[in-house]
Amino acid sequence: MPLNISEIRKDFPNLKAQVQGKPLVYLDNAATTFKPQAVINAITDHYRSYTSNVHRGVHTLSEKATAAFEATREKFKNFINAAKAHEVIFTKGTTESINLVAHSYGHFLSEGDEILISEMEHHSNIVPWQMLCERKGCKLKIIPINNQGELILEEFDKLLTPKVKFLSIVYVSNSLGTINPVKQMIKHAHNLNIPVLVDGAQAVSHLEIDVQDLDCDFFVCSSHKLFGPTGVGILYGKEDLLNKMPPYQGGGDMIASVTFEKTTYNVLPYKFEAGTPNVADVIGFGAALDYVHRIGLKNIAAHEQELLAYGTKVLSVIADIRLIGTAKHKAPVLSFVLPNIHPHDIGTLVDREGVAIRTGHHCTQPVMKHFRVPATARASLSMYNTKDELDILVKALRKAEAVFQ
Repeated sequence: MPLNISEIRKDFPNLKAQVQGKPLVYLDNAATTFKPQAVINAITDHYRSYTSNVHRGVHTLSEKATAAFEATREKFKNFINAAKAHEVIFTKGTTESINLVAHSYGHFLSEGDEILISEMEHHSNIVPWQMLCERKGCKLKIIPINNQGELILEEFDKLLTPKVKFLSIVYVSNSLGTINPVKQMIKHAHNLNIPVLVDGAQAVSHLEIDVQDLDCDFFVCSSHKLFGPTGVGILYGKEDLLNKMPPYQGGGDMIASVTFEKTTYNVLPYKFEAGTPNVADVIGFGAALDYVHRIGLKNIAAHEQELLAYGTKVLSVIADIRLIGTAKHKAPVLSFVLPNIHPHDIGTLVDREGVAIRTGHHCTQPVMKHFRVPATARASLSMYNTKDELDILVKALRKAEAVFQ
């Protein structure tokens, strides 16, 4: 069903903001999405009505908070079609989820083992593996990309040897918008018994996720990319792997018993959730999942693809603009450069027109190196954006060009 965008926009208070005296045009959704009022209400209600720690208390407030907290785990299990709720681990974000796997599953890697990632990875899916390689003497191998910003799958097949003991791959590139064929890649890796982590940070708000169909061993993402609060991340892992992995951190709630002689660890998912969790924001994330479910990801994706096609068309009319990332299969991300204008200047000048875009290397410096640019300007779209807003972006870019003529 077509989305009623005007009604959806009413759900997001931030969209009423004024910037530089002009109505806000928010095109920085790959960095973080706005939050609907339902999410804000859920967080406020927790703090106002039943603030309490979870899991440990038998009093009414604790039981209510625990029920709401664990309901989010169940909702996310259903959202990605995980087999069991205890395969869902709460973290503080995608970055921590990847670090958790690199640290804990990395326990099983040895000197000389190879870890495979791609040239288009976010720094959070590069640096933890580099750190693991330094600790264990492993080798990091890189799948190259072509000039459209697509993985060169022939090179992937060449790199996929018995020496590879782990593959960590981004589903959707934050700086290019490329949607990678992760299901195919997972199948090839599993033919050699190689476990696979999928970085789904940019995928969860645009694509329907089915971890059982993908057959990925790990899937990671963040709440704040999916209309939820910051400070909440998810690690999905297959039960047998999570049971084998040692804990990432020690402390409360991740233990079964503690003596000075020996500590035994708790069952899943608590083994990986040391300390007091981000209770209110996890509850808020549950409200975000409810909101997305009501609208439907298929409906969201259809609207976003229409925006992507329109945005590509109107930006391409600008003389000498260079779009960075022209993959056949893309999420709604439009990265570009203009001659003789640094992206940071573009960002500053369009902000004067009320337009919020992201500029810089987007935590993907190897991508910038591949395309021989220091940075890009990036307009990233979401379900509440409109074609009119893309027209405003184009007008703002033309004014920016005029400044440098």
